[in-house]
Amino acid sequence: MAQSSKWDAGLYDEKHSFVWKMAGGLLELLDAKPGERILDIGCGTGHLTAQIAATGAHVIGVDRSAEMIRKARAAHPSLQFEVADARELSFARPFDAIFSNATLHWITEPDRAVAAISSALRPGGRFVAEFGGKGNIAALIEAFHRAWKNLNLPGPFPNPWYYPSLGEYAGLLEGYHLEVTYGTLFDRTTTLEDGERGLSNWLDMFGGSIAERLPANLQEQLKLEVEHESRHDLFRSGHWIIDYRRLRVLARKL
Repeated sequence: MAQSSKWDAGLYDEKHSFVWKMAGGLLELLDAKPGERILDIGCGTGHLTAQIAATGAHVIGVDRSAEMIRKARAAHPSLQFEVADARELSFARPFDAIFSNATLHWITEPDRAVAAISSALRPGGRFVAEFGGKGNIAALIEAFHRAWKNLNLPGPFPNPWYYPSLGEYAGLLEGYHLEVTYGTLFDRTTTLEDGERGLSNWLDMFGGSIAERLPANLQEQLKLEVEHESRHDLFRSGHWIIDYRRLRVLARKL
């Protein structure tokens, strides 16, 4: 399984394009305007950054993964991409808007990320984001817990994700002078590509830091055990179906 700071950009584009293809509504919520200065946090390989740039906005894409940034620069050489941590944003000028899709659930220090986002926005600027919310991949997480226990692995299951409720996240934003003007938590059940291999691909891509301290043979055993424990709830008609729940917010900097 991939470590949280190491991403397979090719696997991301080939088998997990749904991550950015389902963001049309989020781009509409951003409503980028020509000349605006916009930051795309967790830009991945740059697909959404390019769509924002097509509006005439001046956009910078940032991602913690150097591999993702290399691929983004190769695919979109006219755009600016930088390796950066969302908890430690440092730019000379503030932004009119900050955008983020499918990234913030990876940051288990959400207060640091929100503080950095607030500091990088101009007064009146907007923050538009979507990421995993409360209840996201609940069946899969339960399968992880069972698999971890079945294999007698040490310590508690190391959950690498942050999935807040709407109320919890709105309160966090307000604590950093970001007033929530729109928020919703909704189901987005997603069928994975590649049939029987779908969940294996997902675990390779998004396994995060769950198994990085385990020997390679135990990492593979864990993946197989998670597939076994998930099958009853998540495998239907030859396809793996993930129980996504997404949190979408729009907030203004006071």
